[in-house]
Formats: sequence, structure tokens, C-alpha cells
Amino acid sequence: MIGWRRFAGIGILAISVSACGRQEEAAKGVDSVAVAVETVRYTQFSPEISLTGAIAARTLTNLSFRVGGQVIARNVDVGQHVDPQDVLARLDPVGQQVNIRTAQASLDTANSQVVQASSTFDRQKALLAQGFTTRRQYDEAEEALRTAQGALTVAQSQLANAQDELSYTRLRAGISGVITARNIEVGQVVQATETVFTIAEDGPRDAVFDVQETLVANAKAVPVVTIALLSNPEIQAKGQVREVSPAIDPATGTVRVKVSIANTPPQMTLGATVTGSVRMQPQRAAILPWSALTSDAGRPAVWLVAGNTNVTSLAPVKVLSYERERVVIVSGLEEGQRVVTRGTQLLRSGEAVDILEEVGQ
Repeated sequence: MIGWRRFAGIGILAISVSACGRQEEAAKGVDSVAVAVETVRYTQFSPEISLTGAIAARTLTNLSFRVGGQVIARNVDVGQHVDPQDVLARLDPVGQQVNIRTAQASLDTANSQVVQASSTFDRQKALLAQGFTTRRQYDEAEEALRTAQGALTVAQSQLANAQDELSYTRLRAGISGVITARNIEVGQVVQATETVFTIAEDGPRDAVFDVQETLVANAKAVPVVTIALLSNPEIQAKGQVREVSPAIDPATGTVRVKVSIANTPPQMTLGATVTGSVRMQPQRAAILPWSALTSDAGRPAVWLVAGNTNVTSLAPVKVLSYERERVVIVSGLEEGQRVVTRGTQLLRSGEAVDILEEVGQ
């Protein structure tokens, strides 16, 4: 056991001596690594973010029958445009027609009772004036007339309600728009207030996007969004953020954002795929090639080259965004420092390098 400890101690000492020797050689310029460097320059960086979304209606209306029954006709389907007076579907009206006949019979009876009570009242009124009847009989005739007139009013109301219920067996659109959902078929029995159609109302449209929570939280102002049709980017429109969902989708970790489009081009139909581009608030940042980025214990870092000795050192940095062929750094570097952009694979801390190319000096 003691022998192994001696052997390990000798190995560690040898490694330490070797490392010191490499640093001394690096300081003397022996066996140095050739690299390219770039001088750090901070600018006001204003990133543009583009997301993919879809065109949606500003207002969706759910339609349902006011009465229940069996569907005997369906006149529209999904994707069809409708006008307010269009009949979308019809229910079997047999039950409502029976109710109308019953209400009509009750109305006829009430009319007859009013005629009879009115005649009796008129006779009692004439007899009272001549002194051939009593006041009690006159009052009873008057009360019977009022009761008959009340029954007539009730019968008229019942008939009107029955006629309304018959009209409710025809479902009209009520608005202009496009059918986006259909939940009935002919022969199906539906209940009152059960949603049978959904209409996307004509008018302004929205572009709907699922946005990362961090982008929404860091937005300091309501930006203007440029909406472009994915199939034809030349078709564009301007939009404004109208609604930001207060809840985060637990499955995707995104927040739904609705952008209102004031003048929607006709080519941006419902469901069309669009891109939304927005320019974020400018902030101070340094832009470097992606090849400059390395890792220090799992954190982003870059290799710095000292100005006089050309000796390298590792510096952790904070990255604002990763873009195509470049990274945007907001902290960890100072203006004028030199960062290795090529040749980072063979570098070690404290090693001298040969600078073959320098950009931004």
C-alpha cells in the first residue's frame, strides 16, 4: 500500500513538473499554437425575432338551437361562407306544430268566452240602468268579462310562444362569416343550447403565435409586428399585440399571443401560415463568430489573448442569443480585448499563441 502511494506521488510530481515546463516553453514562444483573433467592439444590438403562427378570426360565434329535436336537414359544411339570413339546419317541427294547433284551439275558446261574457255584461248593464237587476249580478258579469279577457291574453301569448318555437326549428346564421366547426348530422337528436356550428365572423383577423415566456416577460413596450405570408413573403401587413394569455401552456412552456391585423390582405385566409417579425429593444452587446465560443465547466466562455505576451486565458461570458454563424455577448468582456476565433481546440490556459490573423484591430 505504501509503495502505491509513493508511485502516485511521483506521478503527480512528474505531471506538475511537465506542466511548469510547458508554461515556461509557452512563455518563451516554443511550440505555440497558431490562432486568429478578433478585437471586442460593443455596439447597440437590436435583434429581430421571427416566429411562425396562423391567421385566426377575431370573433368566433357558437350557434345552437333554442329547442331540442331531431335534425332533418343540414345545409352547410365546414369552410362555407354564410350570410345572416341563411338557414344552416332544420329540426323536425312535428312537436311544435302540435303545440301551435293546441294554442290555436285555446285561443278560439278564449275568444268565444270573451264574446259570451261581453254579451252578458252588456245585458246586465242595460238592466241595471232600468232597475231590473241587482248590483251584485252586474258586478259578477263584469268580473266574468275581465276573467275571460285575461284568459284571451294568456291564449294569445301561448300561441305566440308556440309560433316562436316553430321558428326555432330553423337555425339561421345571424352573422356573416365562415363555418369553422360542425357538430351535427341528419338524423341526430340535439338538445337545446347544444353547440352545433361555429362561425368565424367576417371582419378583422388576428395572427396567433405561441411565444416563449422569456420573450414576453422581457418586452418593455408593445412592438409593431410585421406579418408575412409564409407561402409568399411579399404579402405583408402590420399588426399590434392585442392579447397576451396570462397562462403558460404546460406542455410547450409557451404563451399564446394574438396580434391584431388592421388591414388583412385577402390572401391571408383563415388558417393560413404566417411569420411574425418584431424588432426588440436595443442593448449594448458584442457580436463574435460562433467559432469563438467554448465551454468552461458547462458554462459559455471564450479564450482571451493578453496584449503583450500573447498568453491565453479562459473568460466566462453571458450570451444574449445564438444566431446563425455568430453569438451575441452582453457581459464578461471588455472593449478592446482580443478573443480567439479560430484555433481554440488546442488551447490551454497560460499558453502562448501565434496570431496569424487579427480582425477589428
